[in-house]
Amino acid sequence: MLTIAMPLSPLSLEQQNAALREEIRQLRAGQLVAQQASSGEEELRQARFQTIFDNSPFGQKIITSDLIIRQANRAVLEMLGCVSLHDVVGHQIMEFAHPDHRDDWRFWQERLWKHKLPSFTHETCLVRPDGTGFWCQVTSFRFFDGDQELGYTQLEDISDRKAMELRLKRLYDAQETILHLVAHDLKAPIGHIQLLADLLQDQLPTDEPAADTARYLALIRQACADATHLLHNVLVLGALDGTRLAKRPHNLGPWLTQRLAPHQLVAHKKGLALTLDVPEQPVQANLNAESFGRVVDNLVSNALKFTPAGGQVRVAVQHTGERVQLTVSDTGIGIPEALQPDLFEKFSPSARAGVGGEAGTGLGLFITRQIVQQHHGKLWVESQEGVGSCFFVELP
Repeated sequence: MLTIAMPLSPLSLEQQNAALREEIRQLRAGQLVAQQASSGEEELRQARFQTIFDNSPFGQKIITSDLIIRQANRAVLEMLGCVSLHDVVGHQIMEFAHPDHRDDWRFWQERLWKHKLPSFTHETCLVRPDGTGFWCQVTSFRFFDGDQELGYTQLEDISDRKAMELRLKRLYDAQETILHLVAHDLKAPIGHIQLLADLLQDQLPTDEPAADTARYLALIRQACADATHLLHNVLVLGALDGTRLAKRPHNLGPWLTQRLAPHQLVAHKKGLALTLDVPEQPVQANLNAESFGRVVDNLVSNALKFTPAGGQVRVAVQHTGERVQLTVSDTGIGIPEALQPDLFEKFSPSARAGVGGEAGTGLGLFITRQIVQQHHGKLWVESQEGVGSCFFVELP
């Protein structure tokens, strides 16, 4: 059957056009409502930001890439001692920077804008128009405002903290000076006592009645040696803080051979075997010989002190990947597991007398750890009571 399409009536076309126009009108109305809603939300966000910006207890400011202050809140005015925003807005930060800190601002300006550092935080000193200064912590980051990149900066007044730090430093320096004076001045009289004890020891007769006197003199000499060792550790401990070590490469084989020479005499006297194990190829390490020598002295002295006669102490050095490892092991009495966690602490309760009754100061291993850390190394121990101990030092 053939079906013939009948043309639409004019009325139906008019109805369709009317419906289409109504649909377009509704779409436009909906789009307008959406735009108004979006605009309202944006205005609300801006109002919230402005409220937070204006009422923050911290200084808030917006800057351009040339460090011109575009916007600032009331806290900034109070910090800078200014009355009006006109005294701040439109001015460059350099106008308020202390002369000694202007290079810092130039450095961070280049890092933030030229090198695209996301943010930075640093402490600096600003100067008020009346010439007084104050310390503040500055935190800045970049953000886009339309097609323009600006900086958002927060200022926190840290003058009180800086003043406290200065007072504490002065107190610490004064205490350290007094401690060093006392420790240094005590070395001389203790040395004199030890010298007199040696002279009396040499003048004693060899008959039996003088035996007790000789024993007492030996105790005096040992007490003087212990006191001298303690004073030495105290002086070393005070010199560790804030010290920058001058380091250079050393071939550890020959250096350790020379460093262990005095310990060989002590080992022989105690009936111990002290050995050095180094590979044929040179082992280089970047260190301060005088400072790191104390690490070797402390570890070897402890090993000799806690190893009974007939035992062995072994010093070895080797490469472990890209690092250098120094080990000092012994066949001594070992360290109880309960004492190991506090072994490297200052005045550690783990300090014990040696097998020959040698006293400990509780500072030796603490100083050892400090020096190893100054060399950017690591220090740890593995020990079993009754079997022996092994101290490990890793250097970059």
